Amino acid sequence: MSNSNKGEGTPSQETLPPVQILVIPVSAFQQNCSLIWNPETMLGAVVDPGGDVPLIQDAIREHCVKVEKIVITHGHIDHVGGAAELAEALKVPVEGPHEADRMLLARVSDQAKQFGMPDVRTVEPDLWLKDGDTLEMAGRVFQVLHCPGHAPGHVIFFDEELRLAISGDVLFKGSVGRTDLPGGDHDTLIRSIKEKMLPLGDDVSFLPGHGPASTIGEERQTNPFLR
Repeated sequence: MSNSNKGEGTPSQETLPPVQILVIPVSAFQQNCSLIWNPETMLGAVVDPGGDVPLIQDAIREHCVKVEKIVITHGHIDHVGGAAELAEALKVPVEGPHEADRMLLARVSDQAKQFGMPDVRTVEPDLWLKDGDTLEMAGRVFQVLHCPGHAPGHVIFFDEELRLAISGDVLFKGSVGRTDLPGGDHDTLIRSIKEKMLPLGDDVSFLPGHGPASTIGEERQTNPFLR
């Protein structure tokens, strides 16, 4: 996507990437909150603001991003703990997760007590997402895939053209999401991975909710939970 401001006779300008993503580790769980934006328009979104809202706001200001929405993959506190506060500060809507996580979101204060974290505000999404929906953010259109197992209403976001997935806590580099929390089920999680994520293609890169990015192909070959 090239810069449209160059005129005739001027040197070719550097081509900008379709999107830029800044990972901001937040909360005691070092969750990968993502600031994603279009470098031409500077319009973007925040995915899974799990806490440390001032840190997220600093990153937004530093990179001059105009945040249009907050997007949530699932209802665990390390992914939603700062969503209500940030949405109010930025005056933007919250989209996602799937409505099957309504109970998790309603009990976010109980989650805080369970993990010894400061109390947080409950967030009520402006839009629930379901399998087959499309989500617009940062000037891109992402497919919404419902991938329960780690949480009943977990969704992931896939940009087919960029071969990129933002996958929350479904699949990690060398591991998979935990299933010992309320609503978790290991068999359901593995089925979600095998039926929804693996078919996306080995060339697809994914950004998980914790830890480093990986590719579908690498995990298909080396992840011990998928053998």
